Amino acid sequence: MPELPEVETVRRGLAPALVGARFSRVTLRRPNLRFPFPDRFAERLEGRAVTALARRAKYLTAALDSGETLIMHLGMSGRFDVKLPDGRNLSPGDFYLEGALGQPKHDHVVMAMGSGATVTYNDVRRFGFMDLVPTEGLAACRHFAGMGIEPLGEALTGETIARLFRHKITPLKSALLDQRLIAGLGNIYVCEALHRAGLHPETPAGALARTDGKPTPKARLLARVIAEVLTEAVAAGGSTLRDYAHPDGSAGAFQHAFRVYDRSGAACTRPGCDGTVARIVQSGRSTFYCAACQPAPGRISAR
Repeated sequence: MPELPEVETVRRGLAPALVGARFSRVTLRRPNLRFPFPDRFAERLEGRAVTALARRAKYLTAALDSGETLIMHLGMSGRFDVKLPDGRNLSPGDFYLEGALGQPKHDHVVMAMGSGATVTYNDVRRFGFMDLVPTEGLAACRHFAGMGIEPLGEALTGETIARLFRHKITPLKSALLDQRLIAGLGNIYVCEALHRAGLHPETPAGALARTDGKPTPKARLLARVIAEVLTEAVAAGGSTLRDYAHPDGSAGAFQHAFRVYDRSGAACTRPGCDGTVARIVQSGRSTFYCAACQPAPGRISAR
């Protein structure tokens, strides 16, 4: 499933085709994706202009001049193909090899824009979805109500982590993946951030807060490296475990910078560490870490 950096890559690729343009015709080739489309979905889009294209966690949000916002989620295999007025075809954030050819039978939504561009949503597994909600109530809609803070920007600090995790005995990795606390973090980037912070994934989350509620040095470090990992991944065009190409033909590169993720049995990349990357399973997901530089619970260092 695309994580935050991949969704941000898609947002940046779609923005030139959508922002400022009007939907001239919207064609639905099936009645539903993961969920049924909203009532009069195509009719409510047609004739409306996109005033802004943003990201909330792993969702795309397109604000419309009608006072509604189009919410889009890529699910497991969703992707967008863009045909520009000059005939060029783009695939912003094409993360899946099986979707790389844009098989027409999986083209479920076709959006013809007033600019002459055509934006097609293709989804092999149909776990993605689209919805329309009032922009004024966006934060309280069913998709975003109760969602945690964004990990990029000024909201995520050591103080925030201490406040969110204080008294929690749940494993640190599980707490970081809890979308009610921090929205948008996924398995890959949590593994990478924990390694950079020197924190074991099974450390009780509450260990990052002192008894008085103030952040430990590790809490401050974790907040910083989470932002670093995500920023680097966005700059690299995201990660993929399969080959894909960006609109300009280049491949996303962050998977080549993984320090622990999917490297079980390989040597740790931290300078001076002679440890080996190990794999454990937490809540049904693979976790990768170095036992040598990510000390076991109860042994958090001040590093």
